[in-house]
Amino acid sequence: MVEELVALLAQQHKKIATAESCTGGMISQMITSVPGASVVFDCGIVAYANEIKKNILGVRAETLEKYGAVSEQTALEMAQGVKKLSGADYALAVTGIAGPGGGSREKPVGTVYVGIIRPDGSEVCLFRFSGNREEIRKQTAQAALEKICHYIRAKR
Repeated sequence: MVEELVALLAQQHKKIATAESCTGGMISQMITSVPGASVVFDCGIVAYANEIKKNILGVRAETLEKYGAVSEQTALEMAQGVKKLSGADYALAVTGIAGPGGGSREKPVGTVYVGIIRPDGSEVCLFRFSGNREEIRKQTAQAALEKICHYIRAKR
């Protein structure tokens, strides 16, 4: 599927950038493992700390205070920030709780938000994954890539 994403982006002469928190660069690694990815991928930011989310990606302090680092609003602002930094056509951002700790009643372990900026708009998807830390991270990366690939495939 990642190979398909790179091929579709290359065919359409489009670029993608990523902003990752809970996946720690896994999505960027998956994309860049595909030969020829340099044609479509310029930038991946791992913004694990809130200070990096604010200072590099431009996530507003008010957003983090009101909604938290794991929220629809933060995922969207992360995606907007990496798009602005990179100038990419598509931006993909993920923030979530991979565990084993850090969860709450409102946001249990496995809660993940995927923010996507497209040429025609934006969306944020909420996922609730289960498993151990590594399984949640892998599920997050896979779901985020599938979401963006599905959209780009439909735009052919």
